[in-house]
This record gives sequence, C-alpha cells and structure tokens, in this order.
Amino acid sequence: MIGSRNRAQPRASRPWSFSGMDYSESKKKRNFIGKIVLAAVLTVLCIYMLKNSSGFSTPSLFSRHEPGVTHVLVTGGAGFIGSHAALRLLKDSYRVTIVDNLSRGNLGAIKVLQEQFPEPGRLQFIYADLGDAKAVNKIFAENAFDAVMHFAAVAYVGESTLEPLRYYHNITSNTLVVLEAMAAHGVNTLIYSSTCATYGEPAKMPITEETPQAPINPYGKAKKMAEDIILDFSKNSDMAVMILRYFNVIGSDPDGRLGEAPRPELREHGRISGACFDAALGIIPGLKVKGTDYNTADGTCIRDYIDVTDLVDAHVKALAKAKPGKVGIYNVGTGKGRSVKEFVDACKKATGVDIKVDFLSRRPGDYAEVYSDPSKINRELNWTAQYTDLQESLQIAWKWQKLHQNGYRSSLTSSF
Repeated sequence: MIGSRNRAQPRASRPWSFSGMDYSESKKKRNFIGKIVLAAVLTVLCIYMLKNSSGFSTPSLFSRHEPGVTHVLVTGGAGFIGSHAALRLLKDSYRVTIVDNLSRGNLGAIKVLQEQFPEPGRLQFIYADLGDAKAVNKIFAENAFDAVMHFAAVAYVGESTLEPLRYYHNITSNTLVVLEAMAAHGVNTLIYSSTCATYGEPAKMPITEETPQAPINPYGKAKKMAEDIILDFSKNSDMAVMILRYFNVIGSDPDGRLGEAPRPELREHGRISGACFDAALGIIPGLKVKGTDYNTADGTCIRDYIDVTDLVDAHVKALAKAKPGKVGIYNVGTGKGRSVKEFVDACKKATGVDIKVDFLSRRPGDYAEVYSDPSKINRELNWTAQYTDLQESLQIAWKWQKLHQNGYRSSLTSSF
C-alpha cells in the first residue's frame, strides 16, 4: 500500500475584513440597495406615465357622481324589456350602465344602443353574472350608481316548472346579491321588475295590489321571495323602493330599433307573440294554443297584454317618484283582459297570415284568468297605458320581426 502523502489542502477563501465588516457582505448589501433604488425609480416612472396618460388623468365618467346626472344600473339590459328600458333612460338623458351575462340577452341590442348613444359617459356595458358576488361588488365599487333597475331574470313559467332550482337561484339569490352590493356601496334607490305571477290564480278579478299573493309556479314563487327580501331589508334602511308587478308584455320600440329576439332553444317557452310571429314566418308549422277548457268565455286563458313602451314608461315614472324610506308597489297593466283566441285573431290580422292553430292540453303552472286594476299607478304615478290597441302593438312588433328573422344577428335593410 502506498502511503498517502500529506498534501497541502487549499485554504478556503476567507473574506477580507475591514473595520469589522466583511467585504463580500458589503458588496452584496450595496447590490441589494441598488436594486431597491432601481425598482423605486421604475415605479415612480410608471406612476408618472400613468398619471399623464389620458386614461388615468381623466377618470371614467361612470365612476363619479355628477350634479344633474342620474346614473342608473340596468341589470338584464341586453334582454327584451331591459334593453327597451335602457333606450328610454338614454333618451331621457340618464347615464346608463348595463350588466348582463348574455345567457338570455342579446349583444346585438347593446350594439344598437351604443350606436344610438356613442357620446362619452352615456352608456357602458359590463359582461358579468349577478350570481358572482365578488364581480358584482367590484362593479359597484368602480361605478357611482344613483339607482338600480333590476330586470335580470329567467322568466318562463313553463321552464320554471321543469327547472325550479335554477329559477330560485337566478331570481331570488341574485336579487340578494344585488341588495347586498347596494347596501355596501350606499346605493339607495331600487326599481324592481316583478310579475303578476306572484298573485297566482286569484278568486276575484281584477287584481289590485292588495290581492293576496299565492303563486302557483316556481317563477312566481321566486319573484315573491325576492320581493319579501327587498321589503324586509327596506324596513331598516333608507332605501327608496318601487316594485312593479306587470302583466303579459308585447310590442317593441315604435321606431324599430329594438325588438324581442329569444334564443331558438327557448322558443317553446316564450311569449305567445313570439310563437305567433314564428308561425307567420314559417319558422314553425303553426301555433300551439295550450288549454281550451278553462273557465272563460271561449275556454282559453285570459291575460292583460301590456305594451313594452308603456311598461318602460312606468319604470321611468317610478324612478322619478321614488322617495327615501318609502316603498311603492304597483300593478302595471291595461286593466283589460284578452283571451288567447282573441290574441291569435289579432296576430293573424297584424301579420296578414292565416296562421295554423293547434289546440293542445294545458301547460303546467298556467292559470285561467289574470288582468289588472291599474288605478293605483294611474293615481299615484300619473301613469296610464297608451298602447292599448292589441293589433297595433303586434303590427309594430311584426315589422321588427320581419326585418330580423334571425334576431339581432341579421337584419334586412328597410325603413320603418
């Protein structure tokens, strides 16, 4: 065995020490301080650039309150009624923010509104789901709302009987989210879009605001629950609340800018006017009237058909009359009931098409007769339905439908 020789081991390099400080440590510290200074300089530079950019130096008009300008959040503003309400508000010089998740609404309606009102600070659209409380809170934090018109909701009676949990979540739970955000950010005016479905099938007609609420389908029940939450919250707050219970909505913008364009998969659940127009256009083979054995003059359901233009007028009048600490509840209808058979006859005349009609069994959750007594809203809000000619309302809507056979996705050029 060859003996190992003791070789000089390389000495570990040791830092030089000056005045009790290692040189390498001093160098590291200077490098670290240099990085901090550089980061600070870059941060200051970025802030300076942002402050001098147009976006930073000019805060969004939607984020601040302005004297003489009322900023209204319209939930569901891409939908049929919500878009018409936004149009009316914009025409009346309100500032409007629309929040919609487009599950039932139409981006095309938003584009129409943006084209009509392109001026800065008039209209903004935010894509968001009201079921996302974090997103809703962020929207309220970044915008200076003066009032909320809450339209957003799934709204088909038949569908509600098939998917009740969806309706309770979408209508009741989402209203709670909106209320919590309003409370957290000091927004004290609410105009709530409710429905005559909360009354169910009353024993006595016409329906007044004192008629007992006894809804018979999940849609009506979910809306009533939302109303109850609003009313309970308002008792201990300074909120100005207006609840509008409206009846069967028809018609469209008389100037032809907006109309009703439900998604194709929802047509079977949609309004009777949509089904009539689809039959007249040949999209479906005929009209299906569900229920001919009701206890009415001709065996078909009786409804109070309210034109969408009148309906949004009621909302605007309610907003103008809303007072802190006060609650107003109003039926919005014409006060006149029309049977489904009468409606079909008016639709045939409006379209000029002899629509084929199939009479089927009743639809689950429907009720025989519903029409309003609008005397309270006439008296207190000075509101009266103006578009009460059923055939005329349908003719206006038919003109839009003919030009938009695929909804907002396509249109045929024509003067209205």
